[in-house]
Amino acid sequence: MKAIFTVTAAMAFVLSPLASDGFNGFRADQFPIPQDDPPVQPAGYAFSIWGVIYLWLLAGAVYGLLQRHSDPDWDAMRWPLMGSLVIGAAWIPIAQISPFWATILIWLMWGTAVWALLVAGTKDRLWQRTPIALYAGWLTAASCVALGLMLAGHGIVGQQTAAVAMLVVALVLAAGIMALRPDTPEYGLAVIWALVGVVVANTAPANWTVIFLCVAGIGALGARVARSFIAARI
Repeated sequence: MKAIFTVTAAMAFVLSPLASDGFNGFRADQFPIPQDDPPVQPAGYAFSIWGVIYLWLLAGAVYGLLQRHSDPDWDAMRWPLMGSLVIGAAWIPIAQISPFWATILIWLMWGTAVWALLVAGTKDRLWQRTPIALYAGWLTAASCVALGLMLAGHGIVGQQTAAVAMLVVALVLAAGIMALRPDTPEYGLAVIWALVGVVVANTAPANWTVIFLCVAGIGALGARVARSFIAARI
């Protein structure tokens, strides 16, 4: 039943954008202080990673149902993954209405996705761990972006301070998770994808502080990813 529920949650998650206009970042006018061109937010193209995440999560859930429905190696990650996907299925409509509640929910999505990644088994890496890793990696960046927009959008700190602070938080979280799960380099690749998107968004005009921080983070995470791929002989 857990395998069936996981497929159902994945299907709801994948179909949720079809019930809305999709999501490419919060609108500037959704905040008391409009967030025009915020430095913490990746370029719009970076959100295309969701297409890969959606399809791979669904494919992995279906594989788990058909081939590993009673395998204990898959069992531990199913409940937290289901929880994250159920929240995610409602996230886009909420984000279009309330950035505040969307920020709270995306951190819950992140926490349960990371939980699922950390307890995932060691078998069937491409079907079990890889989709969860891509999902959790992107959420690591996305949750920090959402919080950065909330901080600047409500005047708690300025845009630049929010961007730098949240990028540091994302990098620290990513480094910690990669240390705990070094056998799944795809997590780091998703975070790097987001960081590249932030660099692109900050090139015109050049925001050298944000660019330098992102490039340094890309280098550090990239070295960890490379070591993971070499260790796994991929």
